[in-house]
Order: sequence, then structure tokens, then C-alpha cells
Amino acid sequence: MADVIKNSIIFLVLGFFFSAASVSAKPYDGIWVRVDIAAERTEVWQGEEQVIAFEGVAFGRGGVSRLRLRGEQETPLGEFYINRINRESQFHIFLGINYPTMSHFSEARALGIIDDEEFTTSLEYASRTGYLPQDGSLGGYIGLHGIGRGDPEVHRRFHWTQGCIAMTNAEIEKLAQWVEVGTPVIIE
Repeated sequence: MADVIKNSIIFLVLGFFFSAASVSAKPYDGIWVRVDIAAERTEVWQGEEQVIAFEGVAFGRGGVSRLRLRGEQETPLGEFYINRINRESQFHIFLGINYPTMSHFSEARALGIIDDEEFTTSLEYASRTGYLPQDGSLGGYIGLHGIGRGDPEVHRRFHWTQGCIAMTNAEIEKLAQWVEVGTPVIIE
């Protein structure tokens, strides 16, 4: 019974935390990013006005999915926000997003992808760190990035990432000028 109460409290606390930190219905008032999978395009918007777009972006070589599972190399769909920026990445610049979100995590639990033990330990981890584990059943370490020292021809011709959204180094530099930690990102 104590475990049930403990898990319920953790879930309520995290539910408040993740709902307060999650993105809301679009369009947003400030700067936000839209990744259009069908058009292979990443757009920066300010409110309802598009301010810049990047064509020919690459996605996960495994395609796209609402629930990206670790190792499947799929790009997750949904509403996220930028939660970290690495300007010294092997991919030139890395703009990390908060995948998996609590919504993805809860859906995976309901589908039996995540068992009770992983659910509980992941919520405890999130209560300590502020984000869900990046190495669980749903994976993580997803973001928008450049190609680093990669082959521009491979980038132009193939969806080559392990689940991220990739663009040229020049494009990620331009995108990084528009965003900051907390900027909403929609992948659809």
C-alpha cells in the first residue's frame, strides 16, 4: 500500500511538472518551431507568421512514429520543447528536445511497452532530474542538429539519422539564432 501511495504522489507531482513545462496548443505567441515530415521542412514561426524555413531536412532512417522505441531509429511525432543546447556537438550544434514526454510515457505504459517497474523507477528519476530517462524503452537523445563532418550528399539523398531531425551546418546555425531552451517544437 505504501508503494501505491508513493507512486501516486510521484505521478501527481510529475504530472504537474510536465504539464507546466509542456507546450500548449499551437500557434504559440512567441517563437516556435514546426517540423513538417511530409514536406521534409523545418519552419520557425513567430506567433502565426512564418519567419524562416529550411528545406530538405533528414529524419530517422526508420521513419516516423508517435511512440519511438529505443533502437528503432524513428523520429517521434508530437509536441515538445527544446530542453538543452550543445554548441560543441559532433553534429555541429545539437538542440535537444524533451522526448519522451509524459504523454508518450503514459501511452507506452497503457500499451504495455513500459512495465510497472520501469514506470516507477523512471518517475523517480524524473522527480530527481526534471526529465524522463533517455535510455529507457522509449529511448531519447532526440533533437535537431547539423551534419557535423558528415557527408552532405548522404544528407541530401537519405533520411539517415537515428531519430533526430538533421539539416546542414549552416542551417542549424541559423535555427540556433532563433531558439532557446523552452522554445516549443512541433513534429508532425
